[in-house]
Amino acid sequence: MQATIEKLIYGGDGLARLPADQRGRGKAMFLPFVLDGETVEATLLEQKPGFARGRAERVVEASPHRIEPGCPYFQRCGGCHYQHIDYEHQLKIKADILKENLRRIAKLELGTELKIHPSPPWNYRNRTRLRVQTTPEFALGYYKYNSHQLLAVQECPISSPLINRAIAALWQMGRERELKDAIQEIEFFVNADDSQLLIKVYGAASPTTAQRTADELHKMLPEVAGVVALKDRQRLANSEPERLALRGAAEFAYQTERASYRVSAGSFFQVNRYLTDELVGIVTTSDVRGTALDLYAGVGFFSSVLNREFERVIAVESSPTSYADLLYNSPANMKAIRATTEQYLKNVMGKLHPDLVVVDPPRSGLAASVVQCLVTLGAPRITYVSCDPATLSRDLGGLLKSGYRVEQAHLVDLFPQTYHLESVFHLVR
Repeated sequence: MQATIEKLIYGGDGLARLPADQRGRGKAMFLPFVLDGETVEATLLEQKPGFARGRAERVVEASPHRIEPGCPYFQRCGGCHYQHIDYEHQLKIKADILKENLRRIAKLELGTELKIHPSPPWNYRNRTRLRVQTTPEFALGYYKYNSHQLLAVQECPISSPLINRAIAALWQMGRERELKDAIQEIEFFVNADDSQLLIKVYGAASPTTAQRTADELHKMLPEVAGVVALKDRQRLANSEPERLALRGAAEFAYQTERASYRVSAGSFFQVNRYLTDELVGIVTTSDVRGTALDLYAGVGFFSSVLNREFERVIAVESSPTSYADLLYNSPANMKAIRATTEQYLKNVMGKLHPDLVVVDPPRSGLAASVVQCLVTLGAPRITYVSCDPATLSRDLGGLLKSGYRVEQAHLVDLFPQTYHLESVFHLVR
């Protein structure tokens, strides 16, 4: 059938319509790797009660914003979604998706400008995780699009140059050496200037085998600062995998223009190596003083800069690895607390009166109980850092109903070539 793409939606797909039935409007059909305004020949793949899924077989009328992808694995690899779109139009699509989510879920029509902060579109990632296959032959790569099958890759153009050198070196190592089943997954993490590399590997090996593997990987490139071998990636809630071996350092200094952070293998840190300072500046620039509360603080990404403007900073983090770095990165006027956000807020309710609260939750957003605690806490300012427009909009809905309003809105493109987007909302009450 022929289908016209109405718009792109969060998740990377384009929205088209099946032919109208007797009730009027046709059922929504979602297709990947298309562009708004295009006409395509499509195959219907799946029908559900409320929607359908299809695949574009041929572009009949192409968008002027369609370009040649910059990666040979695009459309086969599940990592990127927008490489067929020129970068300026990627930003417009993300802005439209963010605004639509706000309108539909939060019932919010932005009354302020959405400020857009672009990134260099390639080689921006400082952290890359790949699957490893050792039998029947060595392979390294990502999952294929919409599957859990391995797609072997020799390069990743959105990852840093050092990470790409590490990918090439591991391929050579895998071909020349018998790694057996020592590695199931590997993660590369580079520092700010792409001069040092931390490696984290997951596997089911014995401590002896894990140590031997860590020793070999440490010799892979001169830039390797350390290798941490962990038992596997399966973990219980609020727990971290068992360390089997270490060679070299388990952490390094991530030096930016605004701060220096100790970051360990396994600690959360923002992935875009170009926009670190810009994101911190957007979040921490404030004309208020007093007490700042940084929730989901990680290694102190924001609180290590907030402490210069505020007399007192309280940073809350639940991960043991990130908390250890947070403690190390904490200056004298900053208090690091290991707890979940919900636990901490319930404990301080009625006792703490912060002037600013910064929240940077995971993709799932804030729990309803956390939103209620924030409302009760009553801070005059909340800065919400989000990596998911749907959960952001849901949470903003509750905060806006309690008397907060949006003072500033930012779209920070930490994830070019993908549908993912980061946003920062400054709320005042």
